Order: sequence, then C-alpha cells, then structure tokens
Amino acid sequence: MDRPEKKNALTRVMYDQMAEALEDANTNDDVRVSMILGGPGAFTAGNDIADFLKFAQTGEGLGMEVIRFLKAIACSQKPVIAVVDGLAIGVGVTMLFHCDMVFATPRSQLKTPFLDLGLVPEAGSSLLAPALMGYQRAFEMLCLGVPFDADAAWRAGLVNHIVGEDVIEETAMQAVRLLASKPQEALALARNFMRGDRTAVTERLEAESAAFRVRLRSEEAQAALSAFMARSKT
Repeated sequence: MDRPEKKNALTRVMYDQMAEALEDANTNDDVRVSMILGGPGAFTAGNDIADFLKFAQTGEGLGMEVIRFLKAIACSQKPVIAVVDGLAIGVGVTMLFHCDMVFATPRSQLKTPFLDLGLVPEAGSSLLAPALMGYQRAFEMLCLGVPFDADAAWRAGLVNHIVGEDVIEETAMQAVRLLASKPQEALALARNFMRGDRTAVTERLEAESAAFRVRLRSEEAQAALSAFMARSKT
C-alpha cells in the first residue's frame, strides 16, 4: 500500500489491485506466500473517507471493490503475512484477523473507529475478534474504539512479533522464506485444518456489509462523516 500523502488510505483501485493479487496467488504455483505492507509510519489509515461519502450517496455500502478484497483475503488459499509499522485504522486492523502471521513495530497503533462514524465493524471482525481475543477485548477494540498499541495487540493474540522498524521487513521475509520452503501440499492441508470452514466467516462478512450499507445512509453516519471531512480540511 503506497499512498503516503494520505497515510495509505485505501481507494477503490487499491482494493481491486490487492484483491487481484490475492486471487492470482491462489492459482499461481510460483506464489507461495502473500505479504501486505504499508509505508514507514503508516500501514493504512483505512478506507478513504471521500469514497465512504460516495458510497453513502449511491447506496453501495462498502463498495464492490472493498467486498472483493475482503472475500479474497478471507478465503486466500495461500498464507498471508502482514507487516504493520505505525498507524493501522479500520480495515487496516480488521484485515489482520485474516492473516496467518502479523509483525508490528513498537510504534504501531491499531484503532477501529467504526462506531464513532456511526457504522459497524466489517471484514467478519465481529465473529473473528471475539474468537481470537475474547469478547471483552474485542468489545474494547471494536465498540469502545480505543487504540491498541503493539504490546496490547500482541497480548490479545493479534500480533505474533514486535520488531524494530529498521528490521521488520527483513524479519517478516525470513518467515516468508521459511514458509515457502515447506512442502506446499502439507502446508495447505495443515492451514485449512487450522482455519476451518470459511462459510461462517463469509456469511458474517456479508451480514456486516448489509448492515454497513444501511448505516452509511443513517443520520448518525452522515453527520459523523461530514464532521470528519470538515476537520480534515482545517
């Protein structure tokens, strides 16, 4: 994700490109692991708010490109590793629940301001977060919306390793190379057993998306998004 002037806020085109990469990896024998990175100091600021406002006006909800990406990462047939350095907001956090491993720097901050914007969690996080972190921690992250630093995310089980920003990419690449060296059929079987049937995840993702579509057109969300845009222009 390389849009540093907007802290890697995700546009429709970026979602489509990432979805295509993950989908292509499924059928490309030369690809054994996918890795998602952002620029130094910002993994991603989440969805571009201007796109959110367009989606609200057209009634599209999350938008087909966003849903395509979420389904692609949720159902990826190859391991996915995330490298988080700095800011991770909204989908920048919820996509991590679908990753097989997550590396983060000490300066990382994870925040999901869905309720502050009058919206609901997405990406199947309302199902996956309580399962991984326990209900109380998941509620604190997704509903209270308080930032989780790298240590809190590690203690909650969302982050595997906390690594300095000068070595995090190479450290993650060591894990990538190790995974790529494994017998691939055995790795796929083991991963599928551990992840289980994805039907419940994709069904929750669809249900959240439907609720998100309704919430985007609500008075609460319209007021919160407009206020956010006004603040960002000052």
